[in-house]
Amino acid sequence: MFKSVVTRALTVLYVGALLVACQVEKKKRINFPPTDLAKENLIPKPLKVVPTNKAFGLDRYTAIYTTQDTQGFSEVGQFLADKIKTKLDLDVPVNAESDVPIERIIYINKADSLELDSHEAYQLYITQDSILLNSSTAEGAFRGIQTLRQLIPEESNDTLAEQRIWPIPSGKIFDNPNFGFRGSMLDVARHFFSVEDVKKYIDLLSYYKINVLHLHLSDDQGWRIEIKSWPKLTEIGGSTEVGGEAGGFFTQEDYKEIVAYAAKHYMTIIPEIDMPGHTNAASVSYPFLNGNGKTPKLYEGTRVGFSTFDTAKDTVYAFIDDVVREISAITPGPYFHIGGDESHVTKKKDFIYFVEKVEKIVQKHGKRMIGWDEIASANIDSTSISQYWSSGDNAQKALKKGMKVILSPAKKTYLDMQYDTLSKHGLHWAAYIPVDSAYVWTPEEYEGIPMESILGVEAPLWSETISNIDELEYLAFPRVIGYSELSWSIKENRDWENFKVRLANQAPYLDRMDVKYYASPRIDWKKSKYTYKEIQKD
Repeated sequence: MFKSVVTRALTVLYVGALLVACQVEKKKRINFPPTDLAKENLIPKPLKVVPTNKAFGLDRYTAIYTTQDTQGFSEVGQFLADKIKTKLDLDVPVNAESDVPIERIIYINKADSLELDSHEAYQLYITQDSILLNSSTAEGAFRGIQTLRQLIPEESNDTLAEQRIWPIPSGKIFDNPNFGFRGSMLDVARHFFSVEDVKKYIDLLSYYKINVLHLHLSDDQGWRIEIKSWPKLTEIGGSTEVGGEAGGFFTQEDYKEIVAYAAKHYMTIIPEIDMPGHTNAASVSYPFLNGNGKTPKLYEGTRVGFSTFDTAKDTVYAFIDDVVREISAITPGPYFHIGGDESHVTKKKDFIYFVEKVEKIVQKHGKRMIGWDEIASANIDSTSISQYWSSGDNAQKALKKGMKVILSPAKKTYLDMQYDTLSKHGLHWAAYIPVDSAYVWTPEEYEGIPMESILGVEAPLWSETISNIDELEYLAFPRVIGYSELSWSIKENRDWENFKVRLANQAPYLDRMDVKYYASPRIDWKKSKYTYKEIQKD
């Protein structure tokens, strides 16, 4: 099977791409020391790995070719070449003629194999002369590229050839995600984070095959996205943040830039406008929204549950319609998050009425509603999604309505929880979450929620205690790397003792990306000689 697949693909490659590009000059194979692909430090762990104990030599005589008659494959090939250039300072041509003879080939191929039954599934076949990446979609090829990036060693082997050469272990990898939804949330409302900060977070998340970034765009302390029909939301509501700093907001052009950057990484952006609670910044901007009839003041603290929209006013729903309409128009993803959590001063009947009204507004604008688990108390559609963060009872209500559930249990997945009593940042109201506790749980069996009802796993990062990218990274890394594996890899392939070794070997990548991660003493981190260099943007 393996030989036939490779033969067919390479036949296409040689007859097509190579005849156009250059004449292959046969060279003597380089005899690398034996390798073991199964022992590579891949995260998330692939579905199946079969080593063949040889190596592919990545060097200046390597070229990348891709399927060119299907959208996205050439771009994935260029993405890989750009990352190789950034990491190794090695130029690898993509679908182009080369000034040097080509001896080894990386081929990114659109395949119609029945084994590739998921749009994110991929197969990697690595031999001494070629790397063949099969996928039925460019998105699947992009996921496979992340695996290949992790297989490229940090250091070249300069003893086996005249040129620098990087040995990549040979073998076969068959891979497919356990959950199609693998996310993290970033709270830009309590403290604002810039477009460049968000882009860097996207870079890091996508390397570990996370495919959803949920942006918490409004809260009591700040409104962070421009709404052209309601300009005071950012003029007033975006003017501060926790602690009284200047705050900030995304223009719609900023937001579209983030969405486009995420799309290049095959990542979906989910916008959240939290309501009817967590709404002080909106009500300061437009006091008619406030549910207690008073004109509020800007809020710079961290207390929750004191604010609410007036759920009886038609003008409030007209306002929400405008907000959902403008954001939905610049959000290509299928989801709109309405919040719905901790609305303590909203009467229960008013809360239920509100959620049911807003669900119809979200659907009117072509989106699928997501809300924190409290929304399951309303009579809402089975197409809406409950994000479980606190209440198992609410999760069960969602299941009875036929809703899908996103798993974000605070005591397991909240990235803003402290690692331990010595943590510099974070809170601990839900739990202390050290690196091992973050990893050692089973989403597939959590709280009796059946696997078929779980949309996926999301790790939220609330920003009450962090105000810059370094502090964000301290709380997110390394724990979010573990959540990537909990989301992608099947439970039979997950093991803490094995994972902590692979995690320790992420240090060179994290150091090269200048990630200020928490170097947990529970991990024997690999020493790294690498320092940060500016990452080239795609």
